[in-house]
Amino acid sequence: MSDDPSTQLIIKTIKSVSMNDLILLYKEAGWWESSYDSQPEFLNHIVKNSALFVGAFLGKKLIGMGRALSDLASDAYIQDVTVLKEFRGKGIGKKIIQTLIEKLKESNVDWIGLIAQPGTSSFYKELGFEHLKGHVPLRYKD
Repeated sequence: MSDDPSTQLIIKTIKSVSMNDLILLYKEAGWWESSYDSQPEFLNHIVKNSALFVGAFLGKKLIGMGRALSDLASDAYIQDVTVLKEFRGKGIGKKIIQTLIEKLKESNVDWIGLIAQPGTSSFYKELGFEHLKGHVPLRYKD
């Protein structure tokens, strides 16, 4: 990352974002399915309907994101945390998570969870998350 002040990292909550930037993040994270190509507009709902959506910007370029699903009263789930590959390993994902936690705590949310992808548990443990002993994540399949 540059020392140029116009390209300093800024992490902030947002309610809208460039569709192209969001698609790039989803593709680099491996979350993009070919079926989404015909209707990428669903991403607009993901941003505006999340309780919190945090973007990491370098200048005006979106380089990372994370969001929280919550009632903003008691429980929250952090989801879709990713950073563009060229910017990974620089602490940006950590700052995104910390920003989400800070904003959730401001709303008095006292239970914050997430489902980590295999191989990422140590990243989340460093940020204060622990395994939910005695619980098994489940997904509805019809």
